[in-house]
Amino acid sequence: MPRARRQQISLQDTPYYHCVSRCVRRAFLCGEDPASGESFEHRRGWVERRLLFLASIFAIDVCAYSVMSNHLHVVLHINAEKAEKWSTLEVLQRWHKLHKGTVFTQQFVRGESLPDYALDLVNSSVETFRNRLMDISWFMKELNEPIARQANFEDQCTGRFWDGRFKSQALLGESALAACMAYVDLNPLRAKISENPETSEFTSLKRRVVAAKHQKQPTLLYPFVGNPRENMPDGLPFELSDYLELVDMTGRIIREDKRGAIDASLLPILQRLNVSSENWLCIATEFGARTGAVVGAEQSIAHYCNSNKLNRKPRSSHNRLLA
Repeated sequence: MPRARRQQISLQDTPYYHCVSRCVRRAFLCGEDPASGESFEHRRGWVERRLLFLASIFAIDVCAYSVMSNHLHVVLHINAEKAEKWSTLEVLQRWHKLHKGTVFTQQFVRGESLPDYALDLVNSSVETFRNRLMDISWFMKELNEPIARQANFEDQCTGRFWDGRFKSQALLGESALAACMAYVDLNPLRAKISENPETSEFTSLKRRVVAAKHQKQPTLLYPFVGNPRENMPDGLPFELSDYLELVDMTGRIIREDKRGAIDASLLPILQRLNVSSENWLCIATEFGARTGAVVGAEQSIAHYCNSNKLNRKPRSSHNRLLA
């Protein structure tokens, strides 16, 4: 039986999670239907715009994403510290961009005077909204439901657009995070719908490359801030240049349909993470098939299982990929 989503999220172990949503029956509801030839490509734009909109509201950062023809990949970072710093007004302003809230929360935002009992109700609502704004299940719900309604309206039909549950993987450690992000960014290349990573439409990598040409990082994506150090700013613990080089080199090998070795001397990020070039190729190309609900080094997974009271360790044979 699948575990409840709240039991799979453990911020004390990791704030990083890889989520996958698939269209019902894996139908090509976001791309081109091979049977009818009808194109639904524009819906990938719907998903991307909604995803980045939610990134501006939630205390959940988008590290990587790719919108495919029949499924969606996102790598998310739960920023609980950021959410705790929000004032009552900021929480309500953010939530009201998604939902109406209550009569009392609307009055509070407008600056109207409220009796004490109403203020108590407002404070209670704020804590509920704050928790929802750093909850991955709520994030995915707010992403998927509007897209389903738009698609059903366009198709003049009812019923499910997405599968009922999205897949969630806890990413324990920097090696698991880097491997998963690269896997997500290289999805269009692996599916042979793109010729190179930097031109892959509806991916975080293309957005990062476009911004990098202007010596910037995308404002709605979690930024790269360099290798771990003291007084490190909030962001991904890698150099952007290292990550782009890593993805580019991996993409070249995938395009050539080879499983040859990468020269680790060209990729400082692999040296720092202590991941061999051979293992990197395996995890970067087969991450989805070779990993379960928890991804990381053996020691990290053992700690995760103990802290979450899991009696059975997730597929330990795959952990060696990230040793």
